Amino acid sequence: MKRIILFDGVCNFCSSSVQFIIKRDPTLKFQFASLQSEKGQQLLTKHRASQDMDSMVLIEKDRVYTKSTAALRIAKELKGFYQFFVIFLVIPKPVRDIFYTILAKNRYRWFGKKDQCMIPKPEDKQRFLDT
Repeated sequence: MKRIILFDGVCNFCSSSVQFIIKRDPTLKFQFASLQSEKGQQLLTKHRASQDMDSMVLIEKDRVYTKSTAALRIAKELKGFYQFFVIFLVIPKPVRDIFYTILAKNRYRWFGKKDQCMIPKPEDKQRFLDT
């Protein structure tokens, strides 16, 4: 089953996070699209998800996960010890999302921003739905 991650394509931190996921996803479980792309917007509309650009979005089995829940569900599928982060799902979502929201609101200031969405490496291009 493919899982789709929608991310802020102009955010340096978000683009780095996508590269991090790709390196730890040898079985190609994840596909990607930027939130700014036509495909990203179509997927948000199709799944009736918020158009909020301050959250990574995970679409899995026609369910939509955002913020810390998306990040933890992604970590659960990665190779290595990252799978153990799933234990944080026992913490109530509003508490988890406080930390996620702080990072999301400051991501451009702390990590910078690009003028255009990231361009995937040729070897990763097939994993991106909006290229």
